[in-house]
Amino acid sequence: MNVVRIEDVQDRIIELRGQRVLIDADVAEIYGVETRDINKSVSNNPDKFPSGYVVELSEDEKKELGENFHRFDRLKHSSAAPKAFTEKGLYMLATILKSKQAVLTTLMIIETFTKIRELSRTVKALSVVKDDSEQKGLMQRSGELIAQVLDEDLETNGTGTTLELNFAVLKFKHTIKKKGS
Repeated sequence: MNVVRIEDVQDRIIELRGQRVLIDADVAEIYGVETRDINKSVSNNPDKFPSGYVVELSEDEKKELGENFHRFDRLKHSSAAPKAFTEKGLYMLATILKSKQAVLTTLMIIETFTKIRELSRTVKALSVVKDDSEQKGLMQRSGELIAQVLDEDLETNGTGTTLELNFAVLKFKHTIKKKGS
């Protein structure tokens, strides 16, 4: 069983009807289940997938996917209409699925969003705090959160990797250094 990382998902995201989505077969692979389990979960829980959570592809959209993405060649011979999940739909699906990987993925999603909310509060506090000592502590915590959210295995160049974010009013720069082994 593999832990899902952002990098594993990024290349699978497609734009459909103006939304960023993942197709059911890719979702199944990410959550460690079969595509039929994904579709059965949606069918058995229609109240958990309101408009904006999951989209059923039209025949033209299905054909276009098969023509433009090699990994969707299997759709050309399938009679079923694939489903596309938005971010909200993915989260809801993860709360229904029972595989170990789905549970770990759900926990990762929750932890990531918690860290992003904490980072948001920390950055907001940085814009109003005047005390240098308190600012330094907030900057340190922001850097830690960014490193945790982006990836614990950030590649370093030489002694460290510098992340620079510009939040309009506040410019944040933090260097992440790899600890010696």
